[in-house]
Amino acid sequence: MEITQAAIVDFLKNQKKPVYLKQILKAFNLDKKEDKKLVRRLLRKLQKNKIVLYKNGGYILKREIQEKENLIKGKVEAHESGFGFLIREDGEPDLFIPPIEMRYLFDGDIVLAEEKIYRGKKEAKIVKVLERRVKTAVGKLKQEGNRYFVYLLDFVIPHKIYVDKKEAKKYELDNYVVVEILRYPEPKVEAKGRIIKDLGKVKNTQTVAEIVARKYDLPLTHSPEAIKEAEKLPSVVKITKNRKDLTKQICFTIDPESARDHDDAVAIEKEGDKYRLYVHIADVSHYVKEGSAIDKEAFQRGNTYYLPERALHMLPERLASQLCSLKPREKRYAFTCEMLIDKKGNVVEYDIYESVIESKAKLTYDQALGIILGQPELEKAFPYLVKPLKHMKELAEILMKAKEKRGSIDFDMPESQILFDQYGNPYDVVPYERHLAHRIIEEFMIIANETVAKHMEKNGYPFIYRVHEKPKLEKVMAFVDLMASLGYKVEYPKKDVDSKFIQKIIEMAVGTPEESLVRFLALRTMKQARYSPENIGHFGLASECYTHFTSPIRRYADVWVHRLLKKAIKKKFTKKDMEELPKKLDIIAKQCSERERVADDAERDALDILKLRILKDKVGENFEGIITGVMAFGLFIEIERYIIDGLVPIDSLPGKFKYDEKNHQLIGDKMKFRLGDKVLVEIVKVDEDTKRIDLKLVEKL
Repeated sequence: MEITQAAIVDFLKNQKKPVYLKQILKAFNLDKKEDKKLVRRLLRKLQKNKIVLYKNGGYILKREIQEKENLIKGKVEAHESGFGFLIREDGEPDLFIPPIEMRYLFDGDIVLAEEKIYRGKKEAKIVKVLERRVKTAVGKLKQEGNRYFVYLLDFVIPHKIYVDKKEAKKYELDNYVVVEILRYPEPKVEAKGRIIKDLGKVKNTQTVAEIVARKYDLPLTHSPEAIKEAEKLPSVVKITKNRKDLTKQICFTIDPESARDHDDAVAIEKEGDKYRLYVHIADVSHYVKEGSAIDKEAFQRGNTYYLPERALHMLPERLASQLCSLKPREKRYAFTCEMLIDKKGNVVEYDIYESVIESKAKLTYDQALGIILGQPELEKAFPYLVKPLKHMKELAEILMKAKEKRGSIDFDMPESQILFDQYGNPYDVVPYERHLAHRIIEEFMIIANETVAKHMEKNGYPFIYRVHEKPKLEKVMAFVDLMASLGYKVEYPKKDVDSKFIQKIIEMAVGTPEESLVRFLALRTMKQARYSPENIGHFGLASECYTHFTSPIRRYADVWVHRLLKKAIKKKFTKKDMEELPKKLDIIAKQCSERERVADDAERDALDILKLRILKDKVGENFEGIITGVMAFGLFIEIERYIIDGLVPIDSLPGKFKYDEKNHQLIGDKMKFRLGDKVLVEIVKVDEDTKRIDLKLVEKL
């Protein structure tokens, strides 16, 4: 389990008298020397921040924190307009954080707060900061009079960090630098730090990786212990009695052109009107043993972080790109889910087992599609894959139809990819096209994930599920209100909401200019999918039982799914496992869910920074866009060509406008602007450092 200041505070909340260090270590199952040092260091920080007191040889929460039972723990989410929200840990509605409080907070900080009423509205008053999200960050070195500051980049709330003059003079002004924060901002106290790395004057892909990695505290290197362990792992693959030898089978991988590691391979056989599908997954758990240095590091990371032109792998390179990657013409250990599927998309038989495979080809998505469509040069290059791919197309269409029938929601949001020149500089953004080949692999992975999850649930074993809760009724009502304001004739839900209700609303917008906006609004209505040891189903997929089994190279949750499956098929679950595993799996599930959200935010941020770099050369040019947000201060416009938002300030619009909050529109004397309207805008200014795009309305389309 990861031990943090916040975790210690949670533990001490339930203690009536001082707790000894030994008791804290025991509560978190910590027994190593380095663990003891870490806990001591965290306790010292809590003492320094006046959260914890040292009393009678033990530790106890400060009285006012202990006594305030109404204190709310949560994560800070900053908004570019200067305010923020407290995302409550208890799942209750978010609380508004006013700008005056946000001046001393960073996006992602973990805090304790009180709920206050101000002018009739609920908001959060911060009592204590438990955990600072940002430890090191990238900024620009600036001089103000005789003093030097690092202005942090890519933070929605602007922060500047004071640095010592003598130290600052070692670097050129306006250089990008990495600064370690030694003191955080507080009322009447400025933030202070020291420069630990010079990145130069140009913001290239390397600088972007540093900016994002520092902002989200992502690991840039693997520990020497993990690398040493990986190097010692044997490269010889042996076919043993407990593994099926499938090396003669025609299986193959289908991945993006840029893929460096290959988690999954697929194979298929037609049996009458049924299909026997094999989903082979890299057997990472064969190499990564629980408690090893590699395993501990993978737990902390949670997943691989994909930044432009750089991947921060969950596993050391030797595992991620070599031993575990299902490379063509090389024997690999795999974990196989074999399924017999009928013409209605039902799994009528299945088997899950360890295997040895040998992929016969490494296809890109475009090559797979080309073979399906009958391109002669590809059929000639891969004659042995023509028949299997035709069968895969047939089966995927059956599975898609079955999934749609049960109410699975297709959020299929538009995606984009950055194009780089030979020097690694971004020069264009193009749409990332998903086609039939993508859907084939997606459907096969989904059916394998479901089959594995159902097997474990049926047998009552402890497990990690991928769950997606139903959205709250008030959020669905707000979504329906938005659709009505866009001119759609929609019905309001009665009491309960199922996935078919959301699916039908999305279908209304298919083929319209606002289709992507409607999909985005529907997605925003949903709760986030997460990992859990308790199966509550997956609302978005309309699945009663789901997990993540198919990507253990890049997701830690999948590694544990494999471990638990192996215990199940070998019948090695003990009474002790049945009693103790649920608690351990809950900790792992929470960590994986949290790190997944960090990965999503970091990857989105990195893409946006590079898009801004490209758009800097487009100032003065016009682009089509769609209104994605209507606020009292202006219109947020998504530039469709680049899938990024900019702002048209209200004072730049022709005439005077009144803000209609309920119907999400600005109403003027001669025209009005509402959510979903198409417009033509000119790019006026692009500020890479603050991530802001200023736009001017050219015309309403």
